This record gives sequence, C-alpha cells and structure tokens, in this order.
Amino acid sequence: MVGRVHISILILLVAASAVEAQQVVNPTMGKNPRGKSYRSPLVSRSKARIICPIFESSGYPYHSLGVKVGDPVALTYKFYPNKHWAFAVDAGQAASGLYSKYYRKVFSDYLPDSLQGGESLRYFSHKVTADWLVEGKFVYQFTLDKISPGLQLYAGLGWQWRYTTLQYTYLYEEGSSSNASVSIEQLPAGEFTETRSTYGPVGVLGFEYSNFALPLSAFIEIEGFMDALLDPGYKRFQGGAGIRYVF
Repeated sequence: MVGRVHISILILLVAASAVEAQQVVNPTMGKNPRGKSYRSPLVSRSKARIICPIFESSGYPYHSLGVKVGDPVALTYKFYPNKHWAFAVDAGQAASGLYSKYYRKVFSDYLPDSLQGGESLRYFSHKVTADWLVEGKFVYQFTLDKISPGLQLYAGLGWQWRYTTLQYTYLYEEGSSSNASVSIEQLPAGEFTETRSTYGPVGVLGFEYSNFALPLSAFIEIEGFMDALLDPGYKRFQGGAGIRYVF
C-alpha cells in the first residue's frame, strides 16, 4: 500500500514538472477569463519603444521617396547620409493660382515688340499652361525626441529652377481712359504667349515625424524663394506637407 502511494506521488511530480517545462518553452501561452489557452505575443520593453525602426544611428544612410502637396505639388526624394545632414529634391507643378496677381502685374513687361507703342493695350486675362519647378536643398536635422519620439526639426538652403508658360489675352483701346469726355472703343481681343525661365535661392524650415508602424516619414515645411534672374529681389513664400517611404 505504501509503495503504491509513493508511486502515485512520483507520477504527480513528473506530471507537474512536464507542465512547468511546457510553460517555460511556450511563454506566449495565456488564458482568457473562461480558462481557455490562447497565444499572445510578448514584446520586450526595449523593442516596444521602437515602432518604426528607421533613423537609427547604426542604419545610416537612408533614402526616402514620396509626394508633397501644396506649393508645389511634387514628387520628393530625400537622402540621409547621417543623423544630422540630409539632401532633398522636389520636382513638380507650382500652385499657379497663388501667383495670379503677380502674373497680371508683369503683363506689360512681356508685351511683344510688335505690340509696343501705337494703340493703348489693356490686360484682360491670362492662363497658365505650364508652371514647373525643380529644387534641391541641403538641410540640418535637429532631434526632438524629448518633445515627441520620432520628431525632428530641420532647416536649410537650396536652389530652385522655374519654368512657366503664360497665355495672355488683351484688349485694344482707343482714346484715354483718364479723360471722361473721350469715349473708349474696345476692339476685338488679341493674345500672345510668353515663356519664362528663372531661378534663385530658397530657404526651408520644417518638421519631420517618423514614429509610425511602417517605415514612413511625414513632414510639413515652409520655404522662401527669391528670384535672381528675371525679377531680381522678388520674394515668395511657398510650402506644403507630404509623406515619404523610407528605405
């Protein structure tokens, strides 16, 4: 009888050891409130802090490619050789509607020689048939992890090239509009096309955020462009927001 008790105790001890070993080998096993087992992934605290494993010091250089909306709407590429420096290229179409007043202002500057002198001409309307730009920028990145993980502030300088085609419509006028006693006869409208290419320096200031579950970075930035060729000294604020895939 005593021998049977000893054998039973020994069997129970072996079974308990087997269950404990199984729990060690399968640490992801758990139980729901009804007592049924289920699997749940266990993530260490160090890994949980990194949602998107990009922009790590050991991972440079990085590349990224995406889209930008605003002024301009463009394809955008950014290269990160190290933690602090980066180079970006944007190529796309400018937001022509934001330049409407300016294009109207320079109407008289683009009048063809055949229309200079003689009758008085009056601006009627214009249409932008092409308005492309390409710019390259070197920027310096500042990490703002203390404010929010994955947040960076950047600032830099670059150069922008612009190509624009304008189609102007005008009216002929006879007489002088400054003298009310003289009538003004508006003759049939004419039109001409002007192609302008220019370039100039650009400055940029922006924020970039990359704390996502995918290798993505989102950014928002403002820029200042200054014409250095056709209209020296002309300044214009630009900017937009976008997202890039980082690889």
